[in-house]
Amino acid sequence: MLKSIKELYRYRALIHVLVSRDLKARYRGSVLGFMWSMLNPFLMMLVYWLVFSIYLRNSMANYHVYLFCGLLPWLWFSASLLEGCNSIIAGANLVKKVMFPAEILPLVVIISNLIHFFLGLPILAAFLIIYRIAPGANLLALPLILIVQFIFTFALMLLLSALSVHLRDIQQILNNLVTLWFFMTPIVYSMSDLNLASKPPIIAFVMNLNPMKHVMVGYHRVFLQHMVSGGTELFNLPIPWMGLMGVFVFSILLLVLAWSIFNHFKTGFSEEI
Repeated sequence: MLKSIKELYRYRALIHVLVSRDLKARYRGSVLGFMWSMLNPFLMMLVYWLVFSIYLRNSMANYHVYLFCGLLPWLWFSASLLEGCNSIIAGANLVKKVMFPAEILPLVVIISNLIHFFLGLPILAAFLIIYRIAPGANLLALPLILIVQFIFTFALMLLLSALSVHLRDIQQILNNLVTLWFFMTPIVYSMSDLNLASKPPIIAFVMNLNPMKHVMVGYHRVFLQHMVSGGTELFNLPIPWMGLMGVFVFSILLLVLAWSIFNHFKTGFSEEI
């Protein structure tokens, strides 16, 4: 794996070119161009806010800010996973070249979506300013949470992209699993809304096994540390370091496994695609 990482570093100029090409191609012919990177999560937030705040009567103050804070990293995760799963097949013309390292393709996808995540942050910042939600010292933990999510997502992408070359059904299965995963992660609801203490122990166990649960709680406590509802600060709690450390260790182990499987299958990519 370390040898592959060094090889990726040697191809950093090519990665830069491919990321630039992907970003330009995504909104080619669009009037608003990169503005869609900001508008897409904003419009999605409006849809979920309408459903969960207006129709289902969620009582959380500034619920749309909470919602947007979770949707932004989730879109980075889900888009990277869905696009990355098909990245080897989509890049068949490059994979068939003798000296091209195929693991570049999932990496390009996750970096491109990370840039879209960063482009959406100004809208989140505007919400925080408008509603006077001042991030506290927890904001310093943001780079660490980004690194944890990056490693976890990239490990999954490597594994799925290698397997989907030989089993094309994975792409279809993944679309449904990502939807289920979304509702198992505290994005449209908070952990306090879920009230795990009143649920069977198996529910809490399954929730804690979800890596994105710990990542999402981390984002909420980073950005919404001083969000006030009913006179109390909802998220003035410490970063869930134990949970994030567990996700980090699991992600490293998953990355080692995924890279081993990827290297095992990549010699046959050219024949399969």
